[in-house]
Amino acid sequence: MRILMLALITALAPAAAAFKAAAVKVDITPSTPKWLIGYADRQSTGIHDRIFHRIVVMDDGRNRFVLASTDVCLFSPTVYDEAARRMEKETGIPALNFLWSVTHTHSAPEVGSPDVYKILLKGRGGHAADVEYTEAALRQLVGGVKEAIRKLEPARIAMGTGVSFANINRRARDVDGKISLGLNPDGPVDRQIGLIRLERSSGTPIALIANYSMHGTVLGGSWMEISGDAPGIVAEYVEEKAGAPMLYINGAAGNIAPIYSVYRDPKSGHLTQFNVMLGDRILAANRGLAAGTGDVALWSGEKWVETPRKKGLDWTEELSSYARANSGGSPLVRLPLRFWRINGTAIWSAPVEMFCEISMEVRNRSPFANTFYFGYTNGWMGYLPTKDGFAEGGYEPATSVFSDSVQQDVTEAAVTYLQGMPR
Repeated sequence: MRILMLALITALAPAAAAFKAAAVKVDITPSTPKWLIGYADRQSTGIHDRIFHRIVVMDDGRNRFVLASTDVCLFSPTVYDEAARRMEKETGIPALNFLWSVTHTHSAPEVGSPDVYKILLKGRGGHAADVEYTEAALRQLVGGVKEAIRKLEPARIAMGTGVSFANINRRARDVDGKISLGLNPDGPVDRQIGLIRLERSSGTPIALIANYSMHGTVLGGSWMEISGDAPGIVAEYVEEKAGAPMLYINGAAGNIAPIYSVYRDPKSGHLTQFNVMLGDRILAANRGLAAGTGDVALWSGEKWVETPRKKGLDWTEELSSYARANSGGSPLVRLPLRFWRINGTAIWSAPVEMFCEISMEVRNRSPFANTFYFGYTNGWMGYLPTKDGFAEGGYEPATSVFSDSVQQDVTEAAVTYLQGMPR
């Protein structure tokens, strides 16, 4: 009788919902000249290659997650906040389940108000916001998510890593110890490719998600045409070979450049060679992934890190929710860290340009089989250097809003959170 009862209960229990996924690619290339962000203020004179939102939606039957990668340089956290508000209103997907990353190309239009750069990028942003383009980008982002939801289909997921030597430390050191922007082959660099493949039950790809740390600065400040730079060029190349969208998710690239950097034009910068150095390595890593699984569990969480703000630094009302004063009246920066778990893979993200040593330490101390760091995600609050980087000086520490305690504060917060996440 007990065996019959157990069989009946099993028969009546709802079957586990099948994992579903979909991907869309939305062209956001403007038809008129736009202010480009990444170097000194300049307006575009044409289009070298088109730029996109690339969007993935995943559904494990309990939660829906949205990951978007956009071919722009950066935007204020308040732009993300507005996108998340619209996303939840129109799709029901909460902000906790929505990560919006940028490829960090320095040859793409500005999104959002330039006012935040008066604090985070002194001397830039001396023009009015392009409200029309920003609104179009937000509308197309949410529209792309809604399209992906309509296209959801049974899927499997596979995750793993690869390696590419397309990047290099950019903190050049002179004989007197002075640090400047350049190339430093002896400096720390993260060459791991973190890879996620979404595929149909037939094995055909739905999307690839490639996580690699590298500034989008093959093209320098004298280049005036819109371009996705190396991240966009590589994504297009992989898409052509793989037959599915590829989301380029930048990592901790605060001190990492492409090995050809700030050239006057694509030919001088060997731009298409990144298809070989990075694109082919992504494709090779994809071929090496194990078979995907349809047994998928998604989980999300968040941790706000409060860390001292650099002394004497002004702040902007636009970022008022990202700052507060401690009990002694000293100013703090409030930095949001997001965490996702996809089966045995952990993802964490922050809206900063982090030095690679920090993300690599977190990865090495993480209890998960794979730990990927998504940089430039959910906004941008400037550089997050190491304690040693602050002592050495250079461009990144000079422009950072943080104090030299930020490395320890963020590292310990991230590692502690990862160690406490469900597995």
